[in-house]
Amino acid sequence: MTASELLADLRAHANPVNVAGMARYGINPKGTLGVTIPLIRRGLAKKAGHSHELAAELWESGVHEARILAALVDEPARVTRRQMDRWARDLDSWDVCDQVCSNLFRYTPFAFQKAAEWARAKPEFVRRAGFALMAGLAVKAKEAPDGQFAAFLPLIGEAATDERNMVKKAVNWALRQIGKRNGRLRKLAIAKAEEIRKMDSKAARWIAGDALRELRG
Repeated sequence: MTASELLADLRAHANPVNVAGMARYGINPKGTLGVTIPLIRRGLAKKAGHSHELAAELWESGVHEARILAALVDEPARVTRRQMDRWARDLDSWDVCDQVCSNLFRYTPFAFQKAAEWARAKPEFVRRAGFALMAGLAVKAKEAPDGQFAAFLPLIGEAATDERNMVKKAVNWALRQIGKRNGRLRKLAIAKAEEIRKMDSKAARWIAGDALRELRG
């Protein structure tokens, strides 16, 4: 299928009621059609197959759901650092951020590098992408050594005082997923959470308290 055909299919399934509901959950309604993720994943992505060029066209459309679809059809081995940075700068909604990180970025050869780099970025959704990548890698990068995840913990500590909602939730997510990876990392994550809990920051206290409840539960 071509990008034009896929975009026409997305628009044919537009649902303004869904857009309103998504906005209530903090999803940016700009350029959003209200197409459900199951339809994008099981319907359109399956029909589209995999194509790096098609993914680029879908992303450039600026349509919210087309960007989620782009992450599903792109080819991780052909993704470059430059593309990752460009797409990260375009992010303007938490769901697109998380879908792109989970469905594409974490499978690239540059995932660990970009997670660490973006964790210190200033833009809200670029920084969120760094921690969303950490969380995704903790689940899927089965062969990665513990040291690669332990190296993320200082970055989690640095970002724990970021009061922006979309950042603090991703920091918490990364901390919890790293801690759930195995017993050794659980101990390290709990120790980091204890450090974070002592910081003079509402965001830090929330991040630590929520993570400790899960990691000790």
